[in-house]
Amino acid sequence: MQRAAHGALQHWAINVNLSTARQCLKPRAGPLLVTSRGYSVLPPPRDTEEKAMLDRMLRVDHAGEYGANRIYAGQMAVLGRSKMGPLIQQMWDQEKKHLAKFSEILAENRVRPTILLPIWNVTGFLLGASTALLGKEAAMACTVAVEETIAAHYNSQIRALMEEDPDRYTELLTIIKEFRDEELEHHDTGLEHNAESVPGYWLLKNAIQLGCRAAICISERV
Repeated sequence: MQRAAHGALQHWAINVNLSTARQCLKPRAGPLLVTSRGYSVLPPPRDTEEKAMLDRMLRVDHAGEYGANRIYAGQMAVLGRSKMGPLIQQMWDQEKKHLAKFSEILAENRVRPTILLPIWNVTGFLLGASTALLGKEAAMACTVAVEETIAAHYNSQIRALMEEDPDRYTELLTIIKEFRDEELEHHDTGLEHNAESVPGYWLLKNAIQLGCRAAICISERV
């Protein structure tokens, strides 16, 4: 009986090892694009100062896209079955793409995301849901405020990278510019759907943007 059990255990171990090897050798779907430079998006940092700068940029961009995803999730929870549902879903799908790309870049470059993601998870959803409960115009006002802030932040990063070395950061600049343009499309969509008609629009917009700028400042650091 011991001999049989030992043989069965050996057979099981071999099968497990073969299965594990197959998983490791199996091509992964959607590989990162590797350019002729030898890296996908970020060049190897020249020193600790450049590493810290890029880490801050990526950390806050990831946090911003994470928060935007949670805001759209909150809006969909309230307005998903309304006429606004497909439009909000379309914008959310683009934000999912943004988040997936920054998650990919963070993992590839071993950049730690902000430790405040659990907070942005809750506050983002509550912001999206609470404004949606005030009506579709308030939801669009929230979209305008958030996307305007994110686009402005991306513009500041683009300027910083262009001043630093545009050729060195070509791939990263391409991604940020693409995402910036899509955020501006969301901003314009909100305006087209009567965001400014909500009572207290400027007060609501400024309050949301103040919170967004605070979140950006904090997420860069922790």
